[in-house]
Amino acid sequence: MTYALIGVCVVVFILQEVTGIGSGPVTRALLYNGIYSQPTGTYPGFAFEPWRLLTSVFLHANILHIALNMYTLWIFGQILEPAVGKWRYLVLFLISGVAGSVGMLVLAPTTSAVGASGAIFGMFGALVVIQRKLGGPIRQLVVLIVINLALGFFPIFGGAIAWQAHVGGLAGGLLVGLVLTETRRISQRPLQIALLAVLAVVVIVAGIYPVIF
Repeated sequence: MTYALIGVCVVVFILQEVTGIGSGPVTRALLYNGIYSQPTGTYPGFAFEPWRLLTSVFLHANILHIALNMYTLWIFGQILEPAVGKWRYLVLFLISGVAGSVGMLVLAPTTSAVGASGAIFGMFGALVVIQRKLGGPIRQLVVLIVINLALGFFPIFGGAIAWQAHVGGLAGGLLVGLVLTETRRISQRPLQIALLAVLAVVVIVAGIYPVIF
């Protein structure tokens, strides 16, 4: 599953490259901005397009951006995917990715964002919970999370790092990790599936709440 996710990101990036990264039609059609979570007509020229909560996860701004994200995904995917299973791992990635977009909606509602970093921070969060539950070391992982979160606030990056997506993805990953560790017995499998489904619905609803309410 890790290689499949990397493959999707790479293919989408090639399409971005061919059509013009940043301002190209692929990027414009798939990136996320809180404006797209608003009812059609709230912002003239922008329609309600909630699928962007997820599609933006597979976009990247430049070659360095995708290289760093895919390398990190590969490293932590080798740890998490065997530990939780490929389908739970995919659910973790997707829920965390959407949660990252929700973080943008809540903390920077008119700022556009692309990239898998929200989903990757979700992997960080889930791994912290799993390691903690199993009695494994988490100090170095927590330091890594703190450092990467802090980078988003450094003026040197000129606001290019969407720390809001990192926060949202981290929160989503922590919740998924909690569900997985608390329902890991085979007899609890139906409960685990139900809780993950509820969490997915909650995250999606949080991303389209202006339309619902």
